[in-house]
Amino acid sequence: MKIGLLSDTHGYIDDRILHHLSNCDEIWHAGDIGTVEVSDTLEGFKPLRAVYGNIDGDKLRRIHPVEQHFVVDGITFWMTHIVGRPGRYSKGIPELIRRRKPDVLICGHSHILKVTKDPVFDLLYINPGAAGVHGFHKTRTLLRFDIKEGKITNMEVVELGPRAKPQN
Repeated sequence: MKIGLLSDTHGYIDDRILHHLSNCDEIWHAGDIGTVEVSDTLEGFKPLRAVYGNIDGDKLRRIHPVEQHFVVDGITFWMTHIVGRPGRYSKGIPELIRRRKPDVLICGHSHILKVTKDPVFDLLYINPGAAGVHGFHKTRTLLRFDIKEGKITNMEVVELGPRAKPQN
C-alpha cells in the first residue's frame, strides 16, 4: 500500500500536490487542513484519513477527529496534529504514547519536516512538514511511503516548491 502524507495545507491545494498523490492508495492528512473544500478535494481524489488541527474550524472538526489510531499491515499508527518532537514532546504526550504504544507517531503543526526514530519510546516519529503556502517554512513538502509486510519502506520526501503561491 502506498501512502501520501501531508499536513498544514491551511486551505491550499494545487495540482502539484494532487500529481504527487496520484499513485497513492490512501492520503493521510495530519491536521490544519484549513477548509472543507481541501478535505473534499482530497477525499474525492483518494481514500482519506485525516485529523483536525488547531486552525481548523467547527465544520472540519465535525468531519475529522482530533486523533486517529489505526493498524495497517500490523503497524500501529497514532496520528494527531500537535505533539512536539522527540525529546521535547508537548505536555501530556509522553503519557499518551505510553498508553497507546504506537509503532509510528504522525503529526504536523511545526511546519518542520522530520522523520526520526525515537529510541525512548521505540517508535518512528513522522512530521511531513507543510504542504500549504501559509507559515514560516521555505519549501512546501509532503511524504510518500509504502507499507508492505509489516514494514514502512521507500520513504521519500517530495518538495513541492517554495512556500510562495505559484504564479499562473
